[in-house]
Order: sequence, then C-alpha cells, then structure tokens
Amino acid sequence: MSIIVQNISKSYNNIKAVEDISFEVKEGELFGLIGPDGAGKTTIFRILTTLLLANEGSATVAGFDVLKDYKSIRNSVGYMPGKFSLYQDLTVEENLTFFATIFGTTIEENYDLIKDIYIQIEPFKKRRAGALSGGMKQKLALCCALIHKPKVLFLDEPTTGVDPVSRKEFWEMLKRLQQKGITILVSTPYMDEAAMCDRIALIQKGKILKIDSPENIISNYDKTIYDIRAKNTYQLIQDLKYYPSQYSVFAFGEYVHYIDKKEDFNSTELLNYLQSKNHTEIEIHISNPTIEDVFMDL
Repeated sequence: MSIIVQNISKSYNNIKAVEDISFEVKEGELFGLIGPDGAGKTTIFRILTTLLLANEGSATVAGFDVLKDYKSIRNSVGYMPGKFSLYQDLTVEENLTFFATIFGTTIEENYDLIKDIYIQIEPFKKRRAGALSGGMKQKLALCCALIHKPKVLFLDEPTTGVDPVSRKEFWEMLKRLQQKGITILVSTPYMDEAAMCDRIALIQKGKILKIDSPENIISNYDKTIYDIRAKNTYQLIQDLKYYPSQYSVFAFGEYVHYIDKKEDFNSTELLNYLQSKNHTEIEIHISNPTIEDVFMDL
C-alpha cells in the first residue's frame, strides 16, 4: 500500500476535525477524498504530509511513518495545497527552478514528467506567477509539486475556483500522471469529480461515510429517486417536505430530488397532492442516482 491511515483523530481545542479515520490507498491509485468545506480533508492532508501531528492513530506514506520518517516523506511526496502558495513575485521559470534546486534536481532531469503540463505555460515563463490566470497558476503549482518526481502526489482541492475548461484539462493531466506510476490522493468538494477517481472516501464532519469505487457506490444504492419540477420551485420543496410519506427532499439544479418511504409509491398520488397545493407545470419522473444523491442520503 502507498498510504495507510489507521484510526487517525485530530482536535482543535474542543472541536474534532477528524475522528477515527482509517483508509488505504494502493500504489498507482487515484484516490479521492470527497466532501464539503470543513469535512476534515485538509487536516488529513496536513497529517499525511507531516505538517501537522495527529492526536491519535498512525499513518504511513510510501512506506515511511509520518512521525519517525517525516524527512523521508517530505522528499518522497509532492503537495499542492488548496491556496496558491508559490512565490508570486517570481516568474514561472524562477519558481520552477527554485523548487527543483530545493530538492537537489533540475528542470531538465525530470522534464519528461512535467512536459505535457509545462508546454502549456512555457509561453508565459517570464511572467510573474502573481499575474497568471487561475488555470495557469494551477498548472504551475502542479509542475512545482512534480519537479522532484514524487512517489505520492497530494492535491488539496486543486480545482476550486478554476473555470470548467481548466478543471477538465486538470483531470486529464492527473490521468496521464497516474499512468506513469504516481499514486495520487486528491480532495474535492465537487461531487462530479468523484467519478474521475478509482476509489473515493465520502467524508463529512471528520468521519468517513463510505469507501468504494464510484461505480459500486452508485450501483449499490437501493432507493428510487424522482426528479420533480414545477413552476414555483421554492414552494414545491416546502410542500414536498410535508407530504406524509416523504423520505428526503433536496434541490438539484432545476429539479427537486425526491425519495419516498413507500415501496409501492404511486407518483399519481403525489401529482394529485401537488395539484391540490395549486402547483402548475408539474413534471415527475425517475432519475438515475449520482454520487451527490448517495452523499446526501448518508
């Protein structure tokens, strides 16, 4: 295993950020920590990259213990934090040269690893990092995290605040890096990105809710979800919450996702109920579950 986490807990004063977390990441795997802000993802990353000490539990990264072998871990991993943390007054080229020098290597030595990414920012190599767009900053940070050829790559919410095109390009780059044998642990609040991972851990309030492949998580979901739409969405949600057999109701884009408690649920009865509440232009049909649906249910 590339990463082994056993019963890790971390508290800030009396607030538990991470509680009894355990999971394993295989070598060469693209593993995702999926959850909203405040779920504990960054705390886990900081513990695994030896920037923070856990209150309880143990962990190893690339075969090294996070307490005993912290120096070896720092030489073996690449870490891209959620906030852009490179030197904004240095140029693209200067940042990359600086990080290569810190790790005792050169840009040329590991150029094959970053080539596909670097060619996209090379035209701006004389531009200061602070003047780059969000997508370009992201690519530069990834190059700097890779320049020493790490065994494990940690990416903490790397696509937050980045445009959809850059997000898509970024995940394509991760897939190519994975093919080169690098283990990747990525965190994201975006449920649609979960499908890009080999396996995911759904996390909320410092606890892991479920670990499996995205396909298995969706296929093993045993509830029927209905897409419901009407002219007044806000009132629709309120009225659905008061429907006697409702199990869950939440907004999902232009629709409302509805689950009923009854196994023999009849959508005609619900339609009549909504019409009695003066709703118009009503649509009700079965929806395919997503990772977000499973997460909301958990």
